[in-house]
Amino acid sequence: MKDYLTIKEFSQLSGIETTALRYWDDIGLFSPAKRDLENNYRYYTAEQIVAVNFIAVLSNLNVPLKTIAQMTDRSPEKTAKLIEQQEKLLDREMQRLRDCYSIIHTRREMIYEGIQALEGFYVLDGIRQEARARAPGAEQVGFNDITVLQRESLAYIRGLKNVFKEGERFYESFIKFCGNADLLRINLNFPIYGMHESLPGFLKAPGQPDYFISMDPAGNCEIESGRYLIGFTRGNYGELGNLPERLATYAREHSIITSGPVYTMYLLEETCTKDPSQYLAQVSVAVSR
Repeated sequence: MKDYLTIKEFSQLSGIETTALRYWDDIGLFSPAKRDLENNYRYYTAEQIVAVNFIAVLSNLNVPLKTIAQMTDRSPEKTAKLIEQQEKLLDREMQRLRDCYSIIHTRREMIYEGIQALEGFYVLDGIRQEARARAPGAEQVGFNDITVLQRESLAYIRGLKNVFKEGERFYESFIKFCGNADLLRINLNFPIYGMHESLPGFLKAPGQPDYFISMDPAGNCEIESGRYLIGFTRGNYGELGNLPERLATYAREHSIITSGPVYTMYLLEETCTKDPSQYLAQVSVAVSR
């Protein structure tokens, strides 16, 4: 091998981009063996490939270049300590990325369900049908229709019990819920829904849920799988129009008996539209018979 390598040759042998080599030289982190005084070209030796590997390894582990530059008198103990610190940082970053993925997945499913509700969908024996591959006899359900749907279980984290004082609105209790989020390990980036303990309680005060819940898949509470009486409406948080009455009427006319909590889920909200009057709420309650 020749005595000196051009920056391009050194880059090919070391696997380090020429832009990185130039930058490392400019900041004094790693310099070539010599420079041509006439054309200012950089020249490296083969031995420098070993020396630069220290920087490349730590840089690829996201160790800041400033920290690497300070490792002039490195030792096994110092390198082990640095790597251990970086391991902890990467653990936190991986957890953050897992949380981000979970939030994206949860919100994507929620938004698509909202879009489907606005466009209308098909149901056969409580099962949603793909429009293009729906089974014969499937019934089309529009945005203003009440229906019974089979749904899968969903995990969530429940906040503290809401206590609405006379004249208090939806937002006062919601602010308290957000204030307790850290204490309850609730990630507010997940969709936040309202929950009434029973249908009579919901019909009495639909805009005042007994609890707020975070739809975190890692939660220790669960919306159980099964058949649910479901309806949709447009409006700001806590404003459900005549949907409560329509749900009660449908249940009475179809001899449906409900049980358990009532869930108010805002499928399309401030992340999807600027206009609060266009938020899309889905209200559901389990059907026992």
